[in-house]
Order: sequence, then structure tokens, then C-alpha cells
Amino acid sequence: MARKSFTQNTIAMVYDFDGTLSPQPMQEYTVLPKIGIEPEAFWAKVHKEATATGSDPMLVYMRLMMEALYKNESVRITKDDFAAMARGIQYFPGVEEWFPRINAYVKKRSGGAANVHHYIISAGQKEILEGVPIRKYFKQVYASEYHFNQYGIATFPKLLITDTSKTQFLFRINKGKEAISESINEHMPEGERPIPFSNIIYIGDGMTDVPSMALTTKSGGHSLAVFNPKLPKSKATCVRLLDAGRVDFIAPADYRDNSKLAKRVQLLLDSVISGIAYAAEVAACKAENAPSA
Repeated sequence: MARKSFTQNTIAMVYDFDGTLSPQPMQEYTVLPKIGIEPEAFWAKVHKEATATGSDPMLVYMRLMMEALYKNESVRITKDDFAAMARGIQYFPGVEEWFPRINAYVKKRSGGAANVHHYIISAGQKEILEGVPIRKYFKQVYASEYHFNQYGIATFPKLLITDTSKTQFLFRINKGKEAISESINEHMPEGERPIPFSNIIYIGDGMTDVPSMALTTKSGGHSLAVFNPKLPKSKATCVRLLDAGRVDFIAPADYRDNSKLAKRVQLLLDSVISGIAYAAEVAACKAENAPSA
């Protein structure tokens, strides 16, 4: 019986957003200024309530955001408004040129034998992320969502993504079950998974990314932590992740060509591309020597 051709030649670059691609939480560039709320006071209120009530901070944040919108009668923010405000988000240096450059690098280094898909997995708002200028580079954006009523107004959380639930979406990428409606619970042999974990590179910035980093690295993939060079605490957090073996590398969040981050990601890509070439040759060797039907 003839063996199936080798298909596990896709690399997945998976990114957190806040603190990874952008210096501040996305809400601080968008909805909070729109409704006149001071970010530091808002996040302090979220933390205080979540601690006092034993609530999930993301659920507290989403509820308080809705309450603030309803209290401010002079402002009504629809789903389209969230997307429009995304144009005000700032990025770390080089982010907007990063994705086409990575695509070209993979194509060149693999001789066209491998390709790369980019994904965002964020606890932030999908309604905002759908409007960012870099959205066109991502195959999928997974983030928390609101349900919007017939007037286009957010009424309650539709999807909540937390630190630990992020891992679900890594399995979706791994198994090719990328639609939320698709179940990922059925067993799928490793050889049939479109993007094995060994082809996944996860990039995050801190402790909220630990479950995703741990899953990726323990499953044979790679993780890298970035830090804001202007914030000493940001680097200290990444050093702890490195010392704990959560990540392969850490680097300043500088996505420009020839930066330390770019060089270390290229090294990881070279490793993954070599692994793909090896696996493809193993598959070819087995196919050449398969018994005749």
C-alpha cells in the first residue's frame, strides 16, 4: 500500500499581543481614552475586585468595561467602533514589517519546502484586534469577545480567553481544528496533525504566557519571551522564565531586521526547517520502500 505524501511542512508562529507586539494593553490605546477612564485606576479596580471576590480577572475586566460604557451615556461604542479605534494602537519597533520578512525568510531558507502561518492568541478583545493594520498577516486571531445586540452594543461576554485556556487554541492549531465550533477532544495520531508542536514557535512576554510556553516546549516546540527594554521589571520576568526552562531564549521586543530578537527567531526557524526536511526525507524513504499492494 502506498504511503501518504508528507504534509507536515507548515510552521506556526504564535503571538501574544499586549506586551508582546504592543507595549501597553490594547484598551489603553482605544476604549479607555474614548470613555475618559484613567488606565491605572481601571486596572487597579479590576485587580482589587478579582482578589476580593475570587473572580477571574478577565471576566471582571469585561464586565467593568461594559458597565463603564453603559454609565457614560454620551458614548456608545459599537463593534465597528472598536475596530476603528485599533488604528491608534502603537507597536514595538519593526512589528509592522516583521511578518512579510519572516515569510520571505522561511521561503528562502527552506527552498520553498516549508511555509509559515502567523496566529494571535490573546486575552484582549477580538473586536479591537480585528481592526489592527497588521490583521492581514494572521491566519487566525483568537481573543476574548463580546456578544452584540441588534443595536450593535456589547451586552455580555461571548468568549473568554484566560492564561490557561490559551492552550486550547494551540491544540486547535496543532490539529487543524481552527474553528471554535470544531471539537478538539477526539484522538488524532501525531502523524496526522497538520502542524506538529515541533513546528510551533510561541512568542509571549510574561507570566500570563507560562501555560502556553510550557505546553509548547514540553511538546517539542519552541518558546521565546520578549521584554520592554524601558521596563526593568519586564526583563526580570523574562529572566525568571529563562531560568525556569520555560523558554529557549529571551530578547528585547525589537522586531527590526538584525535585532537580537530577529536573529534568535531565525535560529529557531532554521532548527524547525531542518526538522521538517528530516521528517520529509524519512517519509520519502518509507514511501520508496513500501511493499507493493
